Amino acid sequence: MKLLFALLISTAWTFTGAQYYYQGLMDYLENRLLAIEDRMQLWHEQSHRYHTEMKDFKKLTAEAMDGLKNHHSMLFKDLEGAAARVDRVEQEMDYVETQMSPRACTNRADKVVEQEAWELEESRDCVEIISGIRSVKIMKRVGSPKGMWTRDPRSSKVYIFNGTSGNTIYQFKSVLDFSRSLGVTGSRSIRLPSEWSGPGSAVYNGYLYYIKQEAEADMHVVKYDLLSGSVTETTMFPVEGRATVYNLNPETVADLAADDGGLWLLYAPSDSEPTISLAKMDAATLDIEQIWDTRCPRENAEAAFVVCGTVYVVYNTRLASRSRVQCVFDVNDMVLSEEAPLIYFPRRYGAHASLKYNPEEKQLYGWDDGYQIIYRLTMKRKLLA
Repeated sequence: MKLLFALLISTAWTFTGAQYYYQGLMDYLENRLLAIEDRMQLWHEQSHRYHTEMKDFKKLTAEAMDGLKNHHSMLFKDLEGAAARVDRVEQEMDYVETQMSPRACTNRADKVVEQEAWELEESRDCVEIISGIRSVKIMKRVGSPKGMWTRDPRSSKVYIFNGTSGNTIYQFKSVLDFSRSLGVTGSRSIRLPSEWSGPGSAVYNGYLYYIKQEAEADMHVVKYDLLSGSVTETTMFPVEGRATVYNLNPETVADLAADDGGLWLLYAPSDSEPTISLAKMDAATLDIEQIWDTRCPRENAEAAFVVCGTVYVVYNTRLASRSRVQCVFDVNDMVLSEEAPLIYFPRRYGAHASLKYNPEEKQLYGWDDGYQIIYRLTMKRKLLA
């Protein structure tokens, strides 16, 4: 009996302990769920606050963007107006500069020619000097920032020299064909037997004249027949080291030019020589007929061209500005300092890598930062010294 009573007491205590255990477990789980609910409520409140703040931020951003767009439109209009005013000022400057007394440096004549002799000479030789730039036409943009393009004075064919060296040139039937082409597509590729060095080549009467110079080698002028595709003449020119003719375009080893009088070569005898030299060449044999010191500085020179036996050297600055003719040299001593032109080229893109004169059209073919440009010139008669 006692044993049964003890067993009942033990069982009652066991059930009572289990009840307390499960009650504690339930209380613990309930407290954890309440804590989770509190955290979820806090997260919901924070999420709602963040969402509200994000909406406010998006609204402020949209308002700021609208304001910036309005400011951008106003600034763009102001810039357009400023650009128009700058263009107007440049046009007025061009007009004023053409009306002012020229200040270019020239070689003054040392002797007076009789009028009868002048009239006889006039019938044989070109007696014009540039008085200004009449118009500018931007054809297109093809190739590298530096290069050269030109037209044969005796035909309509146009030649493209892309870059500062290579052994391939591109021939178009006309300026119109070139302007309508996509890049150099539609052209005839001409592969030369040797590389041309620098954008100083010339095309004259069906022949290509180009400079050939390899590293530490002598400079050669090569005459190439564009019709037959063969080299007809080559001559070596005495130039020391790697002298370049224009300080601002060191890739131009020497510069060949063609005008009414024939073929010319602009070069620097040595790197220490401060001025540009000029040589008259026989276009048929490449023989040197005469050499002059133009006394035009190489410093800040970017290009040059020859018109009627008169050299026009174009200058600029290292940070490209407006190109200008600042030095003129006439081989016939017929250009006075008072009549030498002070010509400013219209401000375009950068600086000229090359300028090639066409005596039949009285135009310059310029290569400016990859753009091909035609400058139509106005001319006047040279005066007696």
